[in-house]
Amino acid sequence: MKGDEFVDVRTEAEFAGRVQYHCDNKDCTLRITDLRESDSAEYKFRFVTNQPGGKYTGSPGVTLSVTGLVLQAQVIKTWPTLYPTWKKVTCQSSCRLPDPLSYVWYQNEVNIDRKESSIEKYFDQTDSISCAVKGYEKLPSPSVCVGDQTCNTVTYTSRSICALKGSSVDISCIYSHTHPAVSKFWFSPERSHQWQHRSHPEDLRTDSHYAGRVEVIETERGRSTLRIRDLTERDSAEYHFKFKTQSFEWKSSLPGTTLSVTALQVKVSRIISVQQTQTEAELKCQSSCSPAGRLSYVWFKNGQKKTTQQTSAYTDYFNPGDIISCAFSGYEDYRSPSVYPLKLPSVSVSPSGEIVEGSSVTLTCRTHANPAAKNTLYKGNQILPLTPEGIYNFTSISSEDRGIYDCKTEDQLSVSLFIDVQYAPKIPSVSVSPSGELVEGSSVTLTCSSDANPAANYTWYKEDDDSAKASGQNFIITDFRPEHSGSYYCEAQNTRGRRSSTSHHLTVVTGESIIIQNIIRLTLVVLMLIPLLLVILWMSKKTPWSSTAESNELMETIEVRVR
Repeated sequence: MKGDEFVDVRTEAEFAGRVQYHCDNKDCTLRITDLRESDSAEYKFRFVTNQPGGKYTGSPGVTLSVTGLVLQAQVIKTWPTLYPTWKKVTCQSSCRLPDPLSYVWYQNEVNIDRKESSIEKYFDQTDSISCAVKGYEKLPSPSVCVGDQTCNTVTYTSRSICALKGSSVDISCIYSHTHPAVSKFWFSPERSHQWQHRSHPEDLRTDSHYAGRVEVIETERGRSTLRIRDLTERDSAEYHFKFKTQSFEWKSSLPGTTLSVTALQVKVSRIISVQQTQTEAELKCQSSCSPAGRLSYVWFKNGQKKTTQQTSAYTDYFNPGDIISCAFSGYEDYRSPSVYPLKLPSVSVSPSGEIVEGSSVTLTCRTHANPAAKNTLYKGNQILPLTPEGIYNFTSISSEDRGIYDCKTEDQLSVSLFIDVQYAPKIPSVSVSPSGELVEGSSVTLTCSSDANPAANYTWYKEDDDSAKASGQNFIITDFRPEHSGSYYCEAQNTRGRRSSTSHHLTVVTGESIIIQNIIRLTLVVLMLIPLLLVILWMSKKTPWSSTAESNELMETIEVRVR
């Protein structure tokens, strides 16, 4: 809670990089990774509707208890003379763990083959012992001495540390040994490829990667601190402390301290509204982990500190080119890289002059933002694949590629570009109105059409005649005569080429020809009716009559049909 308001755990610095939400069909799950004892708390789910007062919280919530294993060494039998080192040790937890569990035991950091939660065996008085739950070997209990005196042991003050890039970090441990140490140093197993012998760890102070950046501090006996300055993300690793005596070597097989170096980043989480010159957006300050403690955030806009913003989310109106950064409160010297996330994208075409069908063309869709923005190129609803450099290539551009292209950023800011592809006329098509036979003296219109860019000009020709008959898309003959009969075609041309249509034949029909054609048609109709009449008469003679009345009735019917 902050005041009377509930706070989304995703916006809390202490959970940075460790929480995820998954909701499916009203079933919501909160996942927390890298658990810490400070995560022990009650967690509640809340949802808000668009209705007045529509805020609902489930109560009671879920109580989470995060615990570390606590090892206890207990003497079962002690015979001062015969069995002084027979001990029983038990691996216990401060909360109940599910059964059955299998355990792992370490004696002086060496794994011993025991799986029970309690073991009994002979120990040396200087032995140390530790345990872990099977499958969670990275989370062992602290090592403790079996006997009542000093033993060989190393205990790290923190199992995991998160630090900001560019800052310094102290990694500490408390150690003890029963005999004087002949050597002691810090090392990282991740740097084993730099060692002369992979099984023999080497002092970080001799590693060129850490040159001038590490020192080991021992301000008190039995406590060693590794300090690393000017942290880089490559410093993220596990660090161990090691010592040797004349008769003993600490193996360092248990986990040491894991260091995670994080760099803050500003990202646009959502666009709320887009206006003419401004965009209302929500930005998020993100990191892979968070330093210890409940930290608030600091935001900077164009170099000015925004004192009213203290959460990981920042909502404001932004202009393209606004420079934004964030930092943890108290760590203002370690800001995120300055970003200008809302800069408009740019789209360009090469060559920049006239584009001709069949040529090679490059379309570039980029955003000069920091960090680099991911862009998407669209033609209508079709997504065109871009190279990592934001380039789309037309190896042989065609007339179908002519149109508007949109270059969009993840923030849904976009710019458009029209690509005009010039091409020669396609094969023209010719239509005639009216269609069919043309009567002498009538009017006829021929129309020529061709797809071309730029638009085509049209010229009409008659076969076997080289002279043009007309120009323009339509050719009209108002008084069609026999001498007009023949085959006509059109030619479409522009600055990119010319194409001709196929020929279309026109034939004139005179008035006398129409009279003769009508007589022929009528004669054909009569000739077709005569066989039909003969068939009907023949059928009437073949039919037997049952009565005179029926015969007369049928004859009347036949007479009607004949008429």
